Formats: sequence, C-alpha cells, structure tokens
Amino acid sequence: MERNATEYGDRPALTGAPDAEGHTSTLTWGELRERAAEFSEGLVALGLEPGDRMLTMMSSRPEHWIADYGAQHARAIPCTAYDTLSTEQIGYVAAHSAAPIVVLEGRHEIERWQPVLADLPELRHVIVVEEADCVVVGEAAHGKQFLPYSAVVAIGRERLADNRSLFEQRWRQIRPQDPVGMMYTSGTTGDPKGVVLTHLNVLYEAEAVNAIHPIDDFPNALAYLPLAHIAERELSLYGSVVKIAHVHLCPDPRQVVGALGRVRPESLFGVPRIWEKLVAGVQGLVKAADPAQREAFEKAHALAVEAFDLAAAGKQVPEELARAVAEADRTVLAPARSLLGLDRLTRATSGAAPISVETLRFLNGLGIPLMELWGMSETSGAATVCTPVANRAGTVGPPIPGIEVKLADDGEVFVRGPILLAGYLQPDGSVQSPLDDEGWLATGDVGTLDEDGFLTVTDRKKELIITSGGKNIPPTLIESHLTAHPAIGFAAAIGDRRPYVTALIVLDPDVYPGDAGHSPEARAAVDQAVATANAKLARPEQVKKYTIIPGPWTPDTGEVTPKLSLRRRVITDRYADVIDEMYLQTES
Repeated sequence: MERNATEYGDRPALTGAPDAEGHTSTLTWGELRERAAEFSEGLVALGLEPGDRMLTMMSSRPEHWIADYGAQHARAIPCTAYDTLSTEQIGYVAAHSAAPIVVLEGRHEIERWQPVLADLPELRHVIVVEEADCVVVGEAAHGKQFLPYSAVVAIGRERLADNRSLFEQRWRQIRPQDPVGMMYTSGTTGDPKGVVLTHLNVLYEAEAVNAIHPIDDFPNALAYLPLAHIAERELSLYGSVVKIAHVHLCPDPRQVVGALGRVRPESLFGVPRIWEKLVAGVQGLVKAADPAQREAFEKAHALAVEAFDLAAAGKQVPEELARAVAEADRTVLAPARSLLGLDRLTRATSGAAPISVETLRFLNGLGIPLMELWGMSETSGAATVCTPVANRAGTVGPPIPGIEVKLADDGEVFVRGPILLAGYLQPDGSVQSPLDDEGWLATGDVGTLDEDGFLTVTDRKKELIITSGGKNIPPTLIESHLTAHPAIGFAAAIGDRRPYVTALIVLDPDVYPGDAGHSPEARAAVDQAVATANAKLARPEQVKKYTIIPGPWTPDTGEVTPKLSLRRRVITDRYADVIDEMYLQTES
C-alpha cells in the first residue's frame, strides 16, 4: 500500500455503495492508506499484538476494508466472519479464534453477539461502526469495552501525529511467510476451520493469475461477495493493491447486474448463480425484442458459439467464420455487452461450484470470455484456471504457474505449491499445517486429468452418492444441470444407499415468487428442466422423481452455507419425510 499511496496517491481506490439518492464517496489510495494507518495505531493502543486475531462482522463498506488493512499493518491476523452466522456459530468462531478485539457494524450484530459474550474470556474490546448503536446497558457488556469506531480512529490519529515512525517500523517487520489473514471454512462437513494464509500466498496468487491472463493496471473492480469469501479477499483486498485497482462496493449480491453499468469492470469473478442470472436476463431481453432484433442476435450468437466450440476443442477456426464473427461482434454483440456494462470485460471467471457447459457456451457466444477455475480457501483462491488460449468447457483448466496437481488412486485431487495455506488455527493459538511430508495438500475434491493436464472436478470425496446398486454418482453434476434452468434456484440430488436418484427443487424466487411455485407453469418449467438435465446424464444419474420445496434456501434458513454451497446433512435431516415419500414406490 505504501507504493500505491506514494506513487499513485491521487488515484481512486475504494468507492462505497450508492446512498438513497444515488451518491457515492470515494477514497484515493493515499486516503485509504492513511485511514488504515489511523485504525492500525488505534488497534495497537487497545493492545492488539502481532499474531493476535481480530474478527470483523459487517457488510461491504469502506470501514470493513480499512479495518482489515489496519490489522494487517499491526501484524495481527484479520478475519471476517460471515454476517449470516447464527449466535451459536458466532460463539464457536469467536472462542476458537480467541480474538481480543472484534469489529461489528451495528445493533443487528451486537444483538447476535451479546448472548455469547460471557463465554469469551479472551475478548476485551468490541468496536462498533454505527456509533448510534454503540450502547450496551448494565451487565449486557459482560465486562467487554464497547467503543465507537471513530474513537479508535481518533486514538490512532493522535498516535500517528506524536510518532509516525512507530507505525512505519511496525509494518516493515512483516515477512513474506507471516500471516496476512484468516478465513473460516463453511463447515459443510463439520466444524469450520480457520485457514491461515500468508503474504506470500496471496501475492503469489495475484501475480500468477495475472501472468496467465493479464489485465492493465488501474482496473475497475466490483466487490459484491463478503470478505469472508476467499475470492473477494484475493481479488479486491489483496489483488487490488497489486493492480492499483479502483474497487466499487456492492453490499447486496442481488444488485450486481445493475451495478455493472455503473462500474464497467475489466475483470469479474462470479459464482455460477450470478452468471446464470445474467444469461436469464439476456434471454429475457432477447425474447422481448422485436423479431428483426431477435433474429439478428440469434444469428450473431450462433456464429460466435460455433467459433468458441471449435477453439475449445483445439480446432482451427476457419478464416471465413472468424471474419463473420468479427462483423457480428461489431454490429450486434458488442452493443449488447455495452448495454450490460460488460464492454470493458476481458477477464471473466466462474468458481466456487460447477457451472453448466451451456452457461459457459452462451456467455462466450456473447463475447464474454467466461472461464472456469477451481480452488479453495486453502489454495488462496484459484489453483487451476482455463485461459483465453486454452478454454475447454467442462474443465477447470490446468494448474496456474508454479502449482502442481496430481490424483490419488481414488481420484482425490492433491495440490502442491506456494499458494498453499500456512495451516489451520488450533485452539491453543498455534497454526498446524495439513500438508504431507512432500508438501501435498489433500483437497477432498475428486476429479480427472486429461492428457494435457486439464482438471475436471467431479465431486467432493465425502459427498459421492453410492446407490444401493453400487453406482458411484457425483451429485454436483446432476445439480449443475438442473440449476442451469432459470426457474431453479437450488437443487439437491438424493440417492445415497437408495435405488435411484431423486431431487429436491427450490424455485428461483425472482422467477416464481411466493405461491407461484405451486402453479402449473412452475411445475411445467421444472419438468422441462429435469428432462433437459436427464438427457445429458447417464442412466444411473438421471432424476427419477423430484419434489418442489417451498423456499427460499438461504444461510439464515440453514440449507446452504454463506457461499451458497448445499449443507447436505441439514437438507437430508430436515426433509427426511419428503425424501422417504419419493422412495415409497421403488422403481425397478
């Protein structure tokens, strides 16, 4: 950050979300570093020591970024907790981290933390951003000091004025192998784990991805995922420093599509549902267009898809087709991308869950170079990624530079390289590495590697469906085909120790709100989605029955994690009666 503040101090760094009147405020790189320095010194004054953890729970707002950068400069370990955690889950991560300081947004967060404060002996200070909410009466504080955010900043500002050299000396002691931050895993298969990453991990990741698919310095970036998500931390917290980016905050992921026109990013990462919604939106616009416009788009899109399919298969695109695609792009597709706010987009990636080949083909046919990647918190983000010159639909690409990938006998994916975590935080405060003696990380994912080293991830090792007939079936393959249909928000494939595969379906509330899910139209849409999915699946994988479940499924209701991964144990327990009903009449 010192380089950015010194050499590019007047360039924009961080823009908050628009207020009710549509106004935004922006911090330059010089201002952002100064705010981080003030908060950092305030944290030190409160007793935050190198190696201490600091938990944060708030939405995507500038104070969140400032708090994280401030803790980094204090040589502490910042960690954002998902703001969807229940009070019980808050108690677990707070106790496990032994954080002496937490930073909360306001009353909503305070109310969820209060019931567990008495059980957190290590916690000393609670910093509250919304000062009007920084009121705790009587015994409700349980001996913790509640401070307004501005008071901590004021303390830090005074310390900087008295002796700025202490701040500069402190952060200069940071070594590449020191922790830069921590994330708690979603806990889909057990208690969350505290993944500790180093400065080397996240900076290597940023440089390696940029080496594969460079973007110019000073890009616009749209930050819409929570900072508890490795993708957002890597791209907009760490990567933005490397690229001197201008990060625009979008606290509500449902507003991403609308924000694109305002930000016009050069790079965009999306979980599959974001891209699926974008496809559904484009298809809706095309359907509503007049016949001549619709025909022009469909012809242009078909040409671009044809060229993409050839390139993805490693075949030469004929010169005549290439010229036709270029003309179709100039006259039809480029204006469509501009309308969507994607006219500057040169790096588009999808991860966190499988995305359907149809979605990839549709967007590449629109001239959006969407590529799938694979990684996890433990790999600092992407470990493999498709590239513009090697974009094979259905795979997650080859390893990024300097990273090795191998498969165990049972297909489990192993990774080795400088992006691997320092280790998992232990209850005693130590960090324990999960790597084996040769430096390999067992990821828990199952996949295949083709002759060119392209990885295809088929499932989680612990989530494979094994039918009563002995068939091993990856549920995420089935689910990705089902959720490719715009009517379906979530799908859970069922079938472990059962005779055949069934599915629980939750409709997309934007398509079928409220009771519309019980309509004949909704049922017909799901019938079509299941039929389309089954046509792409092997016979044992095909969905024989399904049930539409009233939604929505959210992290608050418990069926999905904050990253929108399915919590299969919760789903199978909660809907056990519904599942049993689908198997009452066993089919041969």
